[in-house]
Amino acid sequence: MFIFMTLIFAAIIVLDVFDKFPLAGTVGKLLGMTVIPHIYLIVRLFLLPENFADVEILGSAFLGYVNLALNAAPAVLFSLYWLIRLAVKPYKTKFDKSEVNIRIRAMYGGKYLLKYTAISLVFQTIFYIFAIKNNFWGLPKSYWIPDAVIAGLIIFGYGFNGIVRIMVLCRRLGIVKRVLAFFLLPVPIVGIFALIGLYRSAKAEYDYETTRAACDVQRAESQICATKYPILLVHGMGFRDWKYFNYWGRIPKELIKNGAKIYYGHQEACATITTNSELIKNKILEIKAETGCEKVNIIAHSKGGLDSRYAITKLGMADSVASLTTVGTPHHGSQLSDEANAIPDSIYRKVSDFMDKRFMGFGDNTPDFYTLAHQLSCEFTEKFNAKVPDSDKVYYQSYASVMKYPFSFNLLGFTNLILRKYGANDGLVTVESAKWGNFRGVFETKHIRGISHGDTIDLKREDYKGFDPREEYVKIASELKEMGF
Repeated sequence: MFIFMTLIFAAIIVLDVFDKFPLAGTVGKLLGMTVIPHIYLIVRLFLLPENFADVEILGSAFLGYVNLALNAAPAVLFSLYWLIRLAVKPYKTKFDKSEVNIRIRAMYGGKYLLKYTAISLVFQTIFYIFAIKNNFWGLPKSYWIPDAVIAGLIIFGYGFNGIVRIMVLCRRLGIVKRVLAFFLLPVPIVGIFALIGLYRSAKAEYDYETTRAACDVQRAESQICATKYPILLVHGMGFRDWKYFNYWGRIPKELIKNGAKIYYGHQEACATITTNSELIKNKILEIKAETGCEKVNIIAHSKGGLDSRYAITKLGMADSVASLTTVGTPHHGSQLSDEANAIPDSIYRKVSDFMDKRFMGFGDNTPDFYTLAHQLSCEFTEKFNAKVPDSDKVYYQSYASVMKYPFSFNLLGFTNLILRKYGANDGLVTVESAKWGNFRGVFETKHIRGISHGDTIDLKREDYKGFDPREEYVKIASELKEMGF
């Protein structure tokens, strides 16, 4: 009996490993949700003696218990393998690993596990209703009580595994939805709707990412972002181009995947426009020397747009820049700076000294928060625009974004409210201030959230319905390529 069962279970495992009879296939999943939760009952009824006193063989209780263990071991071990198999990879191979990353595959498994939980719960409820009506067919409590406990733990394990996967890996949830789900899941009835919400979020993200993956495969050979000139990404205020935390999120990787050559400005986080423009100039010359190209395309975010404009016009880089694309740049100033400048100068300078010390810790050599804050005022930018006119040798275009309500991006909720009296804004810059050159439009969604100043550079690495920062920059690069840049 032991050898026969071991061979059968071993054969099933081998077939599963080679995907010939996958335990996560239709039949395997059905059995995993209905039969496996009752492994205790199956083993107790069919593999163990009715009376444990009967285990004595040849007068030896020890040999009897060995025989008992051997009879039950294959079924128990196989069931454990099956449970672990469904817990780790609860689906039949569905996609090419090279196309969909491990996060999406793990989240997809979480979606499946929630589905298993719901279906298994229905099956087990029906089973126990019949069992109770038939008084568990006369079986003693030592049979059905452990069976019910084990079945409950298995179903709970499916659900808990799925919840954790989605809560950790689903980017569409965001912080607020995660917090709400955490508190609502334990609540009777309400928790069911929370589970449905988690499932739908995971499904929506999975559907979107697999569609994107298919799109990437289709356009891989076209290299739609392979612009004539390299792309120089210029960051805004308060950040640096760190190696382990990319200011631009997942955008550079997507651009490179589609043929772009990417470089970074590496200017300081809190230096003045003139200081950073010198660094940008040096970077442009470095890129030209390294690649042999005649020019670069600059894509700049926030204050980086002002730094870039100064380098082009005042530092002789007009012949070395083919195009300048700005996103959320305060070309006409930020009213937030005007509001801050109303603070008494003595207090302002103390705050500025504190900020300078912090940014020196981040790697800045010449931070000057006081001067920089004033350079972002509407009065300064008006004079700046008059002194720094556009070059007719460079193509200028701009984009803006809009937060539809303060909680679109919690860190910018308060500043969004302040700026609302000046017009639609992204939490730091109004749409009107962001317009420069050929204004290409506003990044926004059809939904209530809207797109913040940070969302336009994929700061949170999250996906939003109707807006994907990666695709927007692919579009920008592909259009530059079509224009001959």
